Amino acid sequence: MAFHLTPEQFGRIIESALADLPEPFAGFLQHVPVEVRPRPTPEQLHEAGLEAGDQLFGLYVGHPLTQRSVELSGVMPDVIYIFQQPHEQACDSRDDLIHEIRTTVLHEIGHHFGMDEDDLAELGYG
Repeated sequence: MAFHLTPEQFGRIIESALADLPEPFAGFLQHVPVEVRPRPTPEQLHEAGLEAGDQLFGLYVGHPLTQRSVELSGVMPDVIYIFQQPHEQACDSRDDLIHEIRTTVLHEIGHHFGMDEDDLAELGYG
């Protein structure tokens, strides 16, 4: 059931999803790196409220724009992680994989803009 890509191919799909963002939104992401990792670490799973063996496609680490204040100066910068292996294990075709990667990228960007899981599910990015 798994469909595999090289890390370079996987990264290009993410770059394409980011390039498709409208400029008002893209401008707010210029200092938020999107990093591809093979799979989440145990610490990242824990941070997301998951256990070993659970699937995690992406993770936003940071402070949403809606919660920013001067009190946050000096904190670590925001980052979005996209995990390749869980995507590949869940998808059985290139088209499914592209769709799932794009959905995950938009889901994590939504968290950066202050959306919660219910907001994202309502928009179809849950």
